Amino acid sequence: MSELHKFIFDGIPVRGVLVRLTDSWQTLIHDRTQSSSGAYPAEVQQLLGEMAAASVLMQANIKFNGALIMQMHGDGPVKLAVAEVQPHLSFRATAQQAAHTSEAKVTDSFSGFAPLQSLFNAQGQGRCAITLDPLDRLPGQQPYQGIVPLHNAQGQPLATLAEVIEHYMLQSEQLETRLVLAANADCAAGILLQRLPHTSHTSHEEKDLRETEDFNRLSHLLATLSPEELLSLDAQTLLHRLFWEEELRLLLPTLYPSYSCRCTRQRVARMLLSLGQHEAQDIIAEQGQIDIGCEYCGKHYFFDSVDIGQLFTPEADQAPSSSSMQ
Repeated sequence: MSELHKFIFDGIPVRGVLVRLTDSWQTLIHDRTQSSSGAYPAEVQQLLGEMAAASVLMQANIKFNGALIMQMHGDGPVKLAVAEVQPHLSFRATAQQAAHTSEAKVTDSFSGFAPLQSLFNAQGQGRCAITLDPLDRLPGQQPYQGIVPLHNAQGQPLATLAEVIEHYMLQSEQLETRLVLAANADCAAGILLQRLPHTSHTSHEEKDLRETEDFNRLSHLLATLSPEELLSLDAQTLLHRLFWEEELRLLLPTLYPSYSCRCTRQRVARMLLSLGQHEAQDIIAEQGQIDIGCEYCGKHYFFDSVDIGQLFTPEADQAPSSSSMQ
């Protein structure tokens, strides 16, 4: 079962979060493989798994009643990748390849040294956006969004998603963060360490120096973690192996992330209403029905001429449900 664990270190102002997405990640991959779009190339699947794990970590690490949405977009063979996590840690994710990009082209462009640059940043235009969209958003209120390029302040390219998020957290939140991410077909996992902000405005150089040394020591320990260990070890074994000399305490309760897509027939019907009756009828006349597939889960929603007629009548209070759904 997918699990998320929060932990702290006694006497050290550092918090940590560990997530392992297992059954939930496997279900997402299965749904995509069974859809008409087919399976992701292995490199895209790996990066999307890292995005899902990182987004769950970030959502669990903040107090926010809304969706956290991570988007990667650029000018490489992958046009867009998105991971979305709700407050109760249900998540979904999807990726889109650029037009006329084959799996072979994605694989050929992939570099084991800098996969992020190869997939998204071919001409230096890649970006990562983190959006916080409140569930109780007021009229006119805009979601908060932070955007970072795929390079650091010195213009050097960031090779991994973990480096991008560390850079984002330092820029937007002024929080030192260390992150390790990994993903394969069976598991998407991540572990995050974050140095807590000072609670006093008074400067204490000796205390600051000690806290910096503590954080650097824990960061060095985290850096010894291999992707294979992160993907294969259970939480207790992994944390003990990394921090066996530290006074680490797991915080309860254990949380259980899940895969869930928010698409519904009603949402699709609202989209058709915004499309307009004439255009919807034109599609029916040309194709016999309207077939709309969800980019996240691959589910298809079908609307025929009767459905469209009911949808655009003034007394229609909700989307019709007579057509088949796959």
